[in-house]
Amino acid sequence: MAIKRRIDEAEGRSALRQWANSVQTETKLSRPALAMAVRFSLEELASRAEGNSVEVRVPPFGVTQCIPGPRHTRGTPPNVVEMPAELWLSLATGKLNWAKALQSGQLHASGLRADLSAHLPLIEYP
Repeated sequence: MAIKRRIDEAEGRSALRQWANSVQTETKLSRPALAMAVRFSLEELASRAEGNSVEVRVPPFGVTQCIPGPRHTRGTPPNVVEMPAELWLSLATGKLNWAKALQSGQLHASGLRADLSAHLPLIEYP
């Protein structure tokens, strides 16, 4: 079953490109554009790795469930991945790999299924 997208794909990809350009040029991206880039990339992850066994949190912008496996319905899920927006976008766009993100200390992953490395990057930008 395909996920229902809330963000138009063209707008989401544009927000991701804006973020990638802001990193390259060392300029600050507007909060609404940052939020859209995060939410779009979370939707992209959920559409490519459909499932409900892992919860991916990027506070304060978004959360999604992904990866096939046992469905969790109450309380804190056993498989949780949480990180700041900049780190998530770096992973989603291939600017950083999973191992280096773990070493940063900003990525918190718990549970047997909480390794997203097989699903990243989602969209690569130079």
